[in-house]
Amino acid sequence: MRPSQLNETDAMRLLSFLLLSGFSLSAFAQGPVPANLEPLPPPPAFNPVQDGAPDDEPQVTITKESEQTIEEYRAGGKLYMIKVTPKVGAPYYLVDDRGDGKFARQEGLDSGIRPPRWIIHRF
Repeated sequence: MRPSQLNETDAMRLLSFLLLSGFSLSAFAQGPVPANLEPLPPPPAFNPVQDGAPDDEPQVTITKESEQTIEEYRAGGKLYMIKVTPKVGAPYYLVDDRGDGKFARQEGLDSGIRPPRWIIHRF
């Protein structure tokens, strides 16, 4: 009988044989476990402030006034963005994008970059 003439039952038997032989070979591939193994010590605790790494989260200071709310965002103690939310109107941002302490007004944090998008499939 040629391999192209296998019926469904013979194909299932062949597949089962290959799977079981693969599992048994992987069991034999493992060597014996030495008797003198000791457990690994636990890893040291990670403390970012103690290790000198800066905090990843920005610090936010919120000041509420009668006409507006001001949120100051700092990273590493340096002020990099201010969000001003007036009582009436849309909020706007003052951003120090160059790091020189000069803030430029932005109406939103949208960079304006629009990557192309295509519809691949609809359900």
